[in-house]
Amino acid sequence: MDEELHEDWLDARLREEAAYIDDAGFTAQLMQKVPARRTTRTSLRGAVLLGITMLACVITYLASDGGHFLVSAVQTLAAMPLWILFVVATFCAVVVTVGAASAAYLQVRDRS
Repeated sequence: MDEELHEDWLDARLREEAAYIDDAGFTAQLMQKVPARRTTRTSLRGAVLLGITMLACVITYLASDGGHFLVSAVQTLAAMPLWILFVVATFCAVVVTVGAASAAYLQVRDRS
């Protein structure tokens, strides 16, 4: 979306500042010879990406002995003392907060 706004702004700016130079129809002839813009099928790309992701999930599930490691991980977490779970959850929250704050900072810095 930002790229489209930038292109629209740039296009408007160029149209305002540049006076048209008469070229005896050269530009019109050239534009007629330029091939039409290709249309991309984003829905097909999305479907292919989703299909490959689902296939990778199935292969991973089968390769991991039917997800046995997930059952083992849940049992390990259930056996942990509550204070350790609190420390782990706090650490995860701090990591996510720092990541989000740094992403927001970089985005604001790039705009200015």
